[in-house]
Amino acid sequence: MSAETAVKDLTQVKAGADAGRRVRWSPGRIGMLLVALALVAVWLVPLAWAVATSLKPEGETTTTPLKWIGSTITFDAYREVWKSGDIGQWMFNSAYISIMTTLLTVVLCAMAAYGFSRTEFRGRKALYGLVLAGIMVPPQVLMAPLFAEMVSMGLVDTYWGVILPQVAVPAMVFILVKFFDGVPRELEEAAFVDGAGRWRVFWTVVMPLSRPVLAAVAIFTFISTWNNFLWPFLVTTDPNGMTLPVGLVNVQSSYGLRYAQMMASVVIAGLPLLVVFALFQRQIVRGVAHTGLAGQ
Repeated sequence: MSAETAVKDLTQVKAGADAGRRVRWSPGRIGMLLVALALVAVWLVPLAWAVATSLKPEGETTTTPLKWIGSTITFDAYREVWKSGDIGQWMFNSAYISIMTTLLTVVLCAMAAYGFSRTEFRGRKALYGLVLAGIMVPPQVLMAPLFAEMVSMGLVDTYWGVILPQVAVPAMVFILVKFFDGVPRELEEAAFVDGAGRWRVFWTVVMPLSRPVLAAVAIFTFISTWNNFLWPFLVTTDPNGMTLPVGLVNVQSSYGLRYAQMMASVVIAGLPLLVVFALFQRQIVRGVAHTGLAGQ
């Protein structure tokens, strides 16, 4: 067989393989694509409307019929929002509180979950059941006792007064317990044979193996903490200690209902989360698949 014939045969085989890998657009696949596009539109249209409204002159935000683009594109709403409040300080507060809450939540929930998954002690099942019961308790029910506790500890208008009540998350403990239950015990037993203690096994064996689920827990905790409004609103009265959502709401209420500035505030508050999603979208998607948080 000549070289030309061999090359021709290889080309035909490759073409056949490529044809086999082509996506076949069955009715079911097309239907799923249309549903996905509809969901994307449901998410993107309000975001696009907020951006478009924030770029309109204030007087054109309530004109009828509604228009996507105003007569001129202006950043006056952003300038007014920035001048009306200490946006830089509020962003720093939100970032610091979100980062600290995320770190403490990951460490404390991982330690609690490992204890429930790997250690045997009297009352373990009852205590774990109590933790799971906490998932069914609405956070709003705990606001009054938590606020009274923060007052008694002198933590009102402090970072720790905002952070500490948010680090105990029963749902994250449950997710991590289920993940740790799937980690092979043989790996830990090998470390025990080498002389490692329980604490060292947790940090050097279990935690590195749990990076995907820990990343998912960290990302979702950061997002929920950044978006949290009610608890920071209750526990902070000093403008210098407010988070970004709380500060922007105070700016809006003090100047009345101005739609361009309201939408500018929404864009400013959501922009850091868009950056986080853009940087960690792979981990977020993997975390949804690993932890089952698709409905959160």
